[in-house]
Amino acid sequence: MNEKEKTKARSQMKEQGERGVGYGDMESYHHMCRFYSGEFYNLEALRPYKWYWRLEPSVRYSCALTYDPFVEMARHNKVYGWTIALWEVGDTCPSLFKTTDDYRIEKGIPRTPTWNALLQVMWFPAPVRWFLGLFRVREHDNSGNKWNMCHYWSNFEIANLDFFRGREYQDYFRYLDSKGGFYSERWGDAPVHTLAVHMLLPPEKIHHFSDIGYEHDTLWQCPGNAPMDQQLLGNKALRDMGRMTLPSEGGTGCRCKCQENKRRRNINSQCTSELTRPVAFHRPSWWERHNGVYHYAVNNPNNPRK
Repeated sequence: MNEKEKTKARSQMKEQGERGVGYGDMESYHHMCRFYSGEFYNLEALRPYKWYWRLEPSVRYSCALTYDPFVEMARHNKVYGWTIALWEVGDTCPSLFKTTDDYRIEKGIPRTPTWNALLQVMWFPAPVRWFLGLFRVREHDNSGNKWNMCHYWSNFEIANLDFFRGREYQDYFRYLDSKGGFYSERWGDAPVHTLAVHMLLPPEKIHHFSDIGYEHDTLWQCPGNAPMDQQLLGNKALRDMGRMTLPSEGGTGCRCKCQENKRRRNINSQCTSELTRPVAFHRPSWWERHNGVYHYAVNNPNNPRK
C-alpha cells in the first residue's frame, strides 16, 4: 500500500469501529486476518513442512488423542480438517461471498456439491434471485443465491500446506487482496479458508474431527465417549478412566472429559449439518433441525435422540 491507500484504509477501519463491527477498528486484527489468509503459508520456516496444526493460546482439548492426525489425513487423502463450524457475522464481510463468486466465474470453476453446501435454501423465484445478483445484494452470489454464512472456525485447523501454497489458492488470495476487503471490510481468514476449500476441493478431501474435544473462548465441542470396550483399557498412557464422561451408544470420543453442567456441543448444529451435506449419510429433515436433532450430535443432553 502507498500512503494514500493506507490513509483510506485507516479511515475505513475507523468507520467499522463506529458501526460496531467486531475488531473493525483494530488495524493489527486486519493484518492478522490477511496474514493467515495467504502470507502465513509462504513463511520460510514452513517450507520444509507439508502439514500444519494451528494451535491457539487458552484452548482446551477434552479427549485423549490416540492417533497421529497427520498420518491419518495423509492416509485417507484428506486436505483440510476442522472441529467447529458456526455462522459468520455478516457485517464483517458483506462483499466477500460475491467477490469470491466473481473469481469463481472468471476462472471458470464449476459449481459443485461442495460449493452448493454454502448456499442457503431460498424460495424466491428465479427472476427475483437474478435481480438480487444483478444489484450485488450483500452476501449473495451472481445468481442471487445467498451464502448461508457458515464457516469453519480456523483457530483449529489441520491441513495440507501444499493446498494453501498451491497456485489455485494463492491466485484466489491475491485476487481478494487486490479488492482491498481485508481493510475496507474485515474479511477474516476463517471465511476465506472456508470459501476456498468449498470452491476448490471435492467433499471427500474435507474432514470433520468429530472425535476431538476442543474448547476455545466460549465455544466447544465435546463428543460422547465410545463404549467402554473401545476405550483402550490396557493403555496406561491415557488419562485416568475415572475422570472420563460416561460412555454412550454411538459415541466417538476416547476418554473425553466434558465440563460439568455444560452441553456436549454448545454451537448451533446447523452449520455442521450444512457444510457436511455433500458427504452426510443422513440429511436431517426440517423437523429434525427444528428440534435440534442431528446425526452427529451424539450424547447431547438437548438432543431427543441422545
